[in-house]
Amino acid sequence: MSISNPVKSQNILLLTLLLIFAWPMESHAEFLFKRRKRQVVRIERSDSLQERSNPEASSTPQAEPVAITPEPEPAPMLTPAEYDSLVALWQGLCAEQRYEHYIQEYIQFDAEAVAAADQTPDSVYIRRLRDLASPIELPYNYLVKASIARYTDTKYGLMSRVVGLSKYYFPMIEQELLKAGLPIELRAMAIIESALQAQALSRAGAAGLWQFMAPTAKVYGLEVNSLVDERYDPFKATQAACRYLKDLYGIYNNWLLAIAAYNCGPGNVNKAIARSGGKNFWEIYDFLPSETRGYVPAFIGATYGYAYHRLHGITPTEPPMPLAVDTLHVNRILHLGQVASTLENTPIETLRLLNPQYRIDILPATNKSYVLTLPQHATTDYIAHEAEIHSKDSTYLKEYLNPANLDQRRAQASGTIYHRVRRGETLGTIARKYGVSQKNLMKWNGIKNPNRISEGQRLKIIRG
Repeated sequence: MSISNPVKSQNILLLTLLLIFAWPMESHAEFLFKRRKRQVVRIERSDSLQERSNPEASSTPQAEPVAITPEPEPAPMLTPAEYDSLVALWQGLCAEQRYEHYIQEYIQFDAEAVAAADQTPDSVYIRRLRDLASPIELPYNYLVKASIARYTDTKYGLMSRVVGLSKYYFPMIEQELLKAGLPIELRAMAIIESALQAQALSRAGAAGLWQFMAPTAKVYGLEVNSLVDERYDPFKATQAACRYLKDLYGIYNNWLLAIAAYNCGPGNVNKAIARSGGKNFWEIYDFLPSETRGYVPAFIGATYGYAYHRLHGITPTEPPMPLAVDTLHVNRILHLGQVASTLENTPIETLRLLNPQYRIDILPATNKSYVLTLPQHATTDYIAHEAEIHSKDSTYLKEYLNPANLDQRRAQASGTIYHRVRRGETLGTIARKYGVSQKNLMKWNGIKNPNRISEGQRLKIIRG
């Protein structure tokens, strides 16, 4: 069957995924999707019949399809919380895809080929790295040369975005590094960890500017639960990263080994030392995980790229968030929508950028206060309209103020659902979409070889 409007179909498929993930049981959203799907099927069948009756017309440019008038019955509306859940899931999927693309392009790549294509004399790179005068060793070799080439390449605009975002993040990061007595050059680790994307999410589950896994985050005092994930909080995650790096340096007394251990864990570094008998990163290089082998050269390349971006014609893009911000302590439960709907020139998208740690836009300040970051111009406006903001509790928080509703939502998030495999999907990508492991996905469906799934295959997914 041919599809006359692939963009529309892709959007509907994405909506299907989001609705299945968020509401596996019958809901208003599923009702909407089923009705829309029936409309699309009728449109597709009509287009297919037209193409079969007139094959020549199918090869010529088609006029824009006439908009289909929706069925007359009123469409059930979703609650603000349901919309929030959809948006949160969509943002998580986008963040994961962006992070995986970044890792493939800037951490795991063919270093020899990239280094060979770079015509800059080695002596130039050696001198510039030496001029940085860092307490962290910044050696030069073909692996470092390849990373420098990637981080100074203007093709993808990565460093333009990084330098732009650094205007917002680096003053805070540098201040925390100095307070902890750490080299300021460690700021580049936030570049190689997340490209300064506070909402970055890896396929392994590492999150935030500093890509903490949940267990490590909790060890270093970060709150991680259904409503708040402080791995995404730039300030608190930076403080935790400083403590972690200080501990790692205390173990190895070598910054490159500490940086490698931050990436793959001290256990893997210790095993590489034991197997190689080496005492520094380059001596244990061949015994480290493949991503970690590229990690330290990437750190040096990112350090160089940030320091010398102007010499390579890199200009910063404007960061998406305001640079002038302030914080307030909130002592009662609050939804970001209450703030955005009350204050002028403070859209909820800006609030989400400034407060990425609140997973579904809620500050659950019932037993303790939480920090709300606002644009500087909105701080006094918030104080002046605080009563009005909190008067909207019933509109934005009705689903969360009633414990019975919370229990119902938790129940809806569990159970068995099914996924139809689409072209190009793998077990790994499907498992990540639904927040389950590939091993369990294989077990539930009796799959022996993870590479042998077919388009159209129906997979069972157990959530709860």
